[in-house]
Amino acid sequence: MVPHAPAAPAPTSRLLRVLRLAWASPYTLLGLVLGAAWWLGGARPQRVHGVLELALAETGRFPRQGAWRLPFAAITLGHVVLAVDQASLDQWRAHERVHVAQYERWGPLFLPAYLGSSLWQWLCGRDAYWDNRFEVEARRADGC
Repeated sequence: MVPHAPAAPAPTSRLLRVLRLAWASPYTLLGLVLGAAWWLGGARPQRVHGVLELALAETGRFPRQGAWRLPFAAITLGHVVLAVDQASLDQWRAHERVHVAQYERWGPLFLPAYLGSSLWQWLCGRDAYWDNRFEVEARRADGC
């Protein structure tokens, strides 16, 4: 008896994957452009579950102190995740994967929706970041 090969993904699931990639592609393109700066800064790209991840190296071409002071530990742009270092990337991977799924759902509308949620929270006297519905959803992945 010949062992069975793993079943190939159904054509409809492949089509849906392509559609999700295309829908998020404007932000993925921006992520790739910014990722080039990360790469020039010494980051090594890696592909994890269909997402391109780049983490700045501790001993990159540009010093982390000063030149790379950023207001985030990791940020997602479409199917690209940029992190200030590998430890931050490892720590925030689940959180950032939720943002990848949000980009797949919202596509080009993601950034306006994200900013709109922040504005709404701020107008209601809440924290624009911590109370943003997209961040609340992502923090649930971390068990927070």
